[in-house]
Amino acid sequence: MNQIETRLKEMGITLPTPAAPVANYVPFVLTKSLLIISGQVAFGADGAIAPEHKGKVGGSVSPEAGQAAAKVCAINVLAQAKAALGDLERIKACLRLGGFINVAPGFSAIAPVMNGASDLLVDVLGHKGRHARSTIGVAELPLDSAVEVEAMFEFE
Repeated sequence: MNQIETRLKEMGITLPTPAAPVANYVPFVLTKSLLIISGQVAFGADGAIAPEHKGKVGGSVSPEAGQAAAKVCAINVLAQAKAALGDLERIKACLRLGGFINVAPGFSAIAPVMNGASDLLVDVLGHKGRHARSTIGVAELPLDSAVEVEAMFEFE
């Protein structure tokens, strides 16, 4: 078992089957050395979004539940990366994360919510998980997910 898979196991994380696209796009694109992963919503291992991860952060979703939803999104990002690359050890660096937080009007504490995704990638990938990031509050997300996360990796 490789280092990343070992870390995931130690953290009690099993990567789910990657979600199929819900519209007209592909789940990832590979170039010579870049892997770009489409936005992943907070689908749990059962393929559904948990009730506590549906709705608006700062409204029906607490900031803590939003942060947990961001972590689920990051797990789904890793599942797509494994599907694309076959082995997560091929990742050289997480270059960028983009976070979209479904927010209630007036809620602006979105950076800590997105830390759920950022922290997971650093915990799993170590220094290779440190990344540039944008976090944006939005009015709606697909399937009423509280969070959506997209990613860009460099790989070998």
